[in-house]
Amino acid sequence: MSIEGRPDEARSIATIHAALDAGITLIDTADAYRLAGETASHNELLIAQALRTYPGDTSHVLVATKGGHHRTINQPGPWEQDGSPEYLKRAAEASLRALGVDSIGLYQFHRPDNTVDFAESVGALRDLLDEGKIRLAGVSNTNPEQIQVARQILGGRLASVQNQFSPSFRSSEPELDLCTDLEIAFLPWSPLGGIDRASALGDRYGVFQDVADAHGVSPQVVCLAWELAKGPTVIPIPGASRPESITDSAQAPDVILTADEMAALDAA
Repeated sequence: MSIEGRPDEARSIATIHAALDAGITLIDTADAYRLAGETASHNELLIAQALRTYPGDTSHVLVATKGGHHRTINQPGPWEQDGSPEYLKRAAEASLRALGVDSIGLYQFHRPDNTVDFAESVGALRDLLDEGKIRLAGVSNTNPEQIQVARQILGGRLASVQNQFSPSFRSSEPELDLCTDLEIAFLPWSPLGGIDRASALGDRYGVFQDVADAHGVSPQVVCLAWELAKGPTVIPIPGASRPESITDSAQAPDVILTADEMAALDAA
């Protein structure tokens, strides 16, 4: 809703409201979700506005945001990392202001910075937790060793790991399995394969379409149901820019896949 090809504000707000209507209780964002050259926090500000204008109760909604991965001010502007504790703490303060909250529900270190010791970066999350500026801490785009380091630095308070995972990107399965063992939430990003591939998921993986036909849902819903069934702590975070998309995705928890269907989907 905030990067290239984004919809207008009215449709974005309507999409977030549709998610809330459908019972969605986790909204994922980041300060980096904006156009190159644009002021940071576009998506955080958008979500804050959507929550303010929603007519129902939003006290149960967890907003997760991220820091440490940003865009330069130049057009088109590359993505860059800054995992220094000083930057992460400044970024968290800016996210607090953008979201209009006293404490961030879930704050995640967006991407490891090869120029900064990973433990030092996670130490900033520990400090933010201890100061009450964030309620939960997570890491993103990390490997099993880094997950264990983060868990140790945070004193067992690592709440989530957000890695890419989808039918076309299975290399994060070790991290998913580790999170299951440690009872840490695993949040697959691009769970449908990314913006350019999501709509063609059923064409690329025929078994997902076959299972979808059997359940009377879309192959995208089957994909999310498959990921939910991969482990009790897996929570896919599909993107959406239309109310219809998020309403469709919200059906996934209601789809119960058989052992044979899981095996077929895994094999695909």
